[in-house]
Amino acid sequence: MTASQVLFALALLGAALVAVQVWVLRRHARSPRQDPREFLGISILKPLCGKDEGLWENLEVFASLDYPLYEVLLGVRDRTDPAWEVARAAVARWPSRFRLVVQRGEPGLNPKVNQLITLERSARHELLVISDSNVRVRADYLREIAWHLEAEEVGLVTHPIVGVGERSAGAFFDNLHLAANVSPGMVTAKRLGGRDVVVGKSMAFRRSDLERLGGFECVKDVLAEDYVLGVKIWSVLGKRVAIAASPVENLNCERAVGEFLGRYTRWCVMQRMIAGPALYGSQILLNPVVFAAAAAALAPCWASGTFFLAVCALKAILDEAAVRTLRGSGFRWHRLVLVPVKDLLFALAWVRGFLENSVVWRGNRLRVLPGSALARPGRKAAGSIEDVEGALATDS
Repeated sequence: MTASQVLFALALLGAALVAVQVWVLRRHARSPRQDPREFLGISILKPLCGKDEGLWENLEVFASLDYPLYEVLLGVRDRTDPAWEVARAAVARWPSRFRLVVQRGEPGLNPKVNQLITLERSARHELLVISDSNVRVRADYLREIAWHLEAEEVGLVTHPIVGVGERSAGAFFDNLHLAANVSPGMVTAKRLGGRDVVVGKSMAFRRSDLERLGGFECVKDVLAEDYVLGVKIWSVLGKRVAIAASPVENLNCERAVGEFLGRYTRWCVMQRMIAGPALYGSQILLNPVVFAAAAAALAPCWASGTFFLAVCALKAILDEAAVRTLRGSGFRWHRLVLVPVKDLLFALAWVRGFLENSVVWRGNRLRVLPGSALARPGRKAAGSIEDVEGALATDS
């Protein structure tokens, strides 16, 4: 076989793998949902950083969830954060539902976890839910979480994620990737591979289980706190992660293309440091457009061009099926022609993930070490890398 034919074969393999993921996602979305037998109190921890798009509307959703006993704790690093005034207004509008918490101290390098440490100490209830500031959820969100956590063997509940609200090209790329790549990947890894992949947009667990892990302090110096918590749930507690059937919505309207590329470059660096170069490298098989484009470039002719377009069309159809599964409606057709552009841009982020070892996050440049442990440039990790690597080794 010629090099071009090998690449075309890899493109077909990749398309088949994507089709399997979409099929698994669709089956998962039809999983039964039940009410819990007992409605335990729930504390929703919502760390804020800046004034996200639609922040007020995002918070409004959490003011009236269909659950009898819950509170929402809004966390800010300090009073200069642009989210401070919005959070104050939410507390004034719904005083029985929201509380405002200012971060105390800076114990670690992960700024989100620093806020969570303070929020957890202020929480009143046994069940803790981490919910990012840019997400919206369905009315029965907490009921499904409480039902999963009634099973003693479940130590953590997470959700598929779907992007909504796209107006710019970068926001479309981001929303498409969340629904057509991230969510199908996490569900398939769980249902077919038995491997837990946790998305930090939504995580829920018992306070008692978190305390047995060492609290949020156990992930204060790692970038992928969600993934590492999922690993520790199994390796330390012997419990499993449950993925809810209903997704959470990530509101993303006006992201620039450069922001999309930067975000997923950071994601790729993190993935390589967690999975190792071999497993990380194999993930490119889920991007058949890249192989079809390379094959067409090596052997430019009418047939190779037709095959490339066919792969692009098939990938767009599969992506649309995943999106419709998670949010009920798809993208307009003129958006779908940009699917191969998004896939090629993500391939660039994937390459950069091999070459870079540091990320810029919330204005801070940090080195990412094995296990996603964080360190300031020129400094060693703050003592957590051994724990992270040990947990990952136990999990594998």
